[in-house]
Amino acid sequence: MTKLLDRRLRMVAASAALAMAATAGMTAPAGASTATADGRRLQRQFDAAAAEFGVPDAVLLAVSYQESRWESHQGRPSTTGNYGVFGLTGVTKADLNAARATHRVRPPGVAAEQGAPAARPVTDSPALHLLDAAARLIGRPARQLRADSAQNIRGAAALLARYQREEGAPASADPARWRAAVARFGRGGLPQDGAEGAGTGRVFAHRVYATLRDGVTRTTSDGQLIVLRPHSELPPDQDALGLGTGSGQAAAGQTPECPAGLECDFTPAAYALTDPDDPTSYGNYNPANRPADGQTIRYIVIHDTESDYDGAIASFQNPREQACAHYLVRSSDGHVTQLVHTKDIAWQAGNKTVNMHGIGIEHEGFAVPTDRPTWYSEQLYESSAELVRYLAARFGVPLDREHIIGHEDVPGPTQGAISDMHWDPGTFWDWSHYLELLGAPIPAGSGTPPRPGDTVTIAPPFDATNQPQVSGVAARPENFVYLRTRPAADAPLINDGTTKADDWSDKAVTGTRYVVAEQQGDWTAIWYDGQKAWFLNAGGHTARTHPGDAPGGPVVLTPRAGLASIPVYGRAFPEAAAYTPYPAIKAPAVEPLDATIPAGQAYVAGDPVAHPADYFYDENINGDAPDDRTLVVGKDTYYSIRYNHRLAFLKAADVQATAAQAATSG
Repeated sequence: MTKLLDRRLRMVAASAALAMAATAGMTAPAGASTATADGRRLQRQFDAAAAEFGVPDAVLLAVSYQESRWESHQGRPSTTGNYGVFGLTGVTKADLNAARATHRVRPPGVAAEQGAPAARPVTDSPALHLLDAAARLIGRPARQLRADSAQNIRGAAALLARYQREEGAPASADPARWRAAVARFGRGGLPQDGAEGAGTGRVFAHRVYATLRDGVTRTTSDGQLIVLRPHSELPPDQDALGLGTGSGQAAAGQTPECPAGLECDFTPAAYALTDPDDPTSYGNYNPANRPADGQTIRYIVIHDTESDYDGAIASFQNPREQACAHYLVRSSDGHVTQLVHTKDIAWQAGNKTVNMHGIGIEHEGFAVPTDRPTWYSEQLYESSAELVRYLAARFGVPLDREHIIGHEDVPGPTQGAISDMHWDPGTFWDWSHYLELLGAPIPAGSGTPPRPGDTVTIAPPFDATNQPQVSGVAARPENFVYLRTRPAADAPLINDGTTKADDWSDKAVTGTRYVVAEQQGDWTAIWYDGQKAWFLNAGGHTARTHPGDAPGGPVVLTPRAGLASIPVYGRAFPEAAAYTPYPAIKAPAVEPLDATIPAGQAYVAGDPVAHPADYFYDENINGDAPDDRTLVVGKDTYYSIRYNHRLAFLKAADVQATAAQAATSG
């Protein structure tokens, strides 16, 4: 849930002949873009490694695509210590020791809002050291395989060739005969009969062979054009027939709630006392019956773990953690473990309103202290997106950034809690790619500057053209734009903000929606955090504009006529009178944040209707306290908005909801 490495809060192609692509099954499809000779360097490296090690080049290309989409990430590591276009793991003993040193157990006592985890332990595995294994096979230093794409590809090809031999399969030019080796690569080189390798790798192999059949043409962020032609002659993916909902392991007869094809398992999180003499001292979730009990599911929250996969599961089985998500996604192969039933309330977001109406998904990642992580694995993205599509369809959750949110988007429930809120999955989570995988891509900018009263969706490209400075890290694609006090590149960042990754006060993130306050030249101002905030939007290409006078636009909220300003809330709890029928329940305070929205400003409503304020009372572990496990529903209703970087809530009584064109510029 916290972002890796200092995660804690205090803490391209031009023209050239494509004839080369016809070699060994990589003929460019009709309409493929072209590249300079240098822009085909990476493709030539795949060709050379395929010839040297006897692995079909199409297999190499498909495996690498499923690891990194052919991105080298300038030799910097992923969140789990993967390097290069093949994502070879290079986690050192120093990395492991440093990660273990951060582990701590939460002290006694429960925070006012559940779901703020401690750091977690990291366990060692041969799957963490594929870079060393590949380096030994090709006689090169491991550090060279990190940054040199040719050597990274050679090392991976050598590993695949070795796996093919060890799986008892002959060398072959037929990609269909490499499935076992591909699956083994997907489980970190672990043999199928090993305890760690059992039951994994099939989903990875399925995706690799789907990529082979469909083909891919892509230009990487550093301008390398790669073409993998469709291999429609491949036979049906018979192994995929065994993948289905609940096909993974289940504990105590519990069937995972997962889409067909993910092969999830179920490992229950702790539901146990932390003090045998206190029935209120328990973790890590609340039994409920969502959504049948009235607690509609409106949010899916994206987290990362600050631990490895096994360490995260271990922590969720410790009730003293006082935190858990519903699901956990493994980085290496995208395997999914469910920990809490979706009907129950996982303590995952540090905000009771979001917990009550959300499903949390953790993503594996742990600290790599020798360098700063810069990317997440493709398998992690693909499994996560597949899971989110399933959950969104099941519960009617819109596939947009008002409902598919990061932990960083969750508001502090009270003013005092804001400083403890998290900022994962961080500035290098590729929301653009993730939304594409969800089937909800952000359309390209129209090229027309917006007008006051229009709404805009923040949509910077996640490539070399959008690399805003982030303190302590080399230039890399980022998922945000900086916001400034005036329309100039040398203007201060708003809120006295900084370029630190964990400073969320001055950033607008991909997919988020705001109302335009003003437009000057290439600069757009939005209403953000109670003020005008300016970002560079040259030609209208950094944000997608929805004209305020166009039909079907979002609902926009402004302070009700006659009000000079209105309060902003971090959670949506009922008014005190709603608790009268339940004498055992002490009504929690309905207190606004130290934030207001002045008259004349406008914000996009997360939903077109306001939702009733509610509060789920959950006192004893057995649910046997007076009025226990009661859902209190008030007469007050609230809209959610994107107030700044984070969501917030406004009382419906305080606002007027209008079409976008009614928004004023102030």
